[in-house]
Amino acid sequence: MKKRTLGHTNIEVSAIGLGTMGMDHAYGPQKDRKEMVALLRKAVELGCNFFDTAVVYGEENEMLLGEAFETIREQVVLATKFGIVGQEIVDDKPQNILNSQPESIREQLEGSLKRLRTDVIDLYYQHRIDPNVEPETVAETMKELIEEGKIKAWGLSNAPIDYIRRAHAVCPLSAIENQYSMVWREPEKELFALCEELGMSFVAYSPLGNGFLTGEYTKDTKFPEGDFRNFMGRFKPEVLDHNQALLDVIADVAKRKDATSAQIVFAWELAQKPFIIPIPGTTKLHRLEENLGGAAIELSDSELKEINDALDKIGVDETHF
Repeated sequence: MKKRTLGHTNIEVSAIGLGTMGMDHAYGPQKDRKEMVALLRKAVELGCNFFDTAVVYGEENEMLLGEAFETIREQVVLATKFGIVGQEIVDDKPQNILNSQPESIREQLEGSLKRLRTDVIDLYYQHRIDPNVEPETVAETMKELIEEGKIKAWGLSNAPIDYIRRAHAVCPLSAIENQYSMVWREPEKELFALCEELGMSFVAYSPLGNGFLTGEYTKDTKFPEGDFRNFMGRFKPEVLDHNQALLDVIADVAKRKDATSAQIVFAWELAQKPFIIPIPGTTKLHRLEENLGGAAIELSDSELKEINDALDKIGVDETHF
């Protein structure tokens, strides 16, 4: 497995990590605990050492990683998050309850350390910014936690540019986490340049467009109850029809490379910038092997141009909610 360095730290992570949200949250019922522990340990055997969780996925998601990695803690890099302390229903829609006050951050951290069965978090993200707390205050708390040895590095998830700059000026950020894929290229507009300027990694969630880019879903696909893809715009029939041309190009390149469409997508994403680290999620062993295998695929300049030209020509519909 190829490695990439996490921001300005000396922490090496696998070029492709593993997001664990789907094991407990957003993709239907909670998955079997023993099977998920086995999957997580198999990921390490396959060369993956970077794992992403969060309290809002359910406390059991962190506990799952704690169980899987307690005996091999030194072999893995754990990322979890603070800032979302619950959810409430407002106008029939779930809304995050936010709290990034210093005392709350410390309380949240202690809970995560206990559930993850560790004494230090490798990468600690602010999951969503708290409008009631200045970025300098959050960054100062992160600086203290690093000095105390509670965390090794910190990052921001879905934060505005100005917020990132202000926070970084107080305590350097190692990573920015945002959605990025062939069907959601918004980070290319400003965030990538900022990562280059400030020496940060870009951790990309939903690199397969929530599975859309695998080419395995059609307008007739039925997702299980509780799977949020039932409500995502990119899986609407008219959007699927529009974006099919892109899936055809990916499949054609994959056939020539003796690879899968998913592997071509990962190869493309890793080739965009040396600081990008995709963290696809899966609960299936064959998908895990397939995803991680994408790091071994090398696309030529002409193949990358073919894909990028197709992206530009097709005008991919980025509807995602």
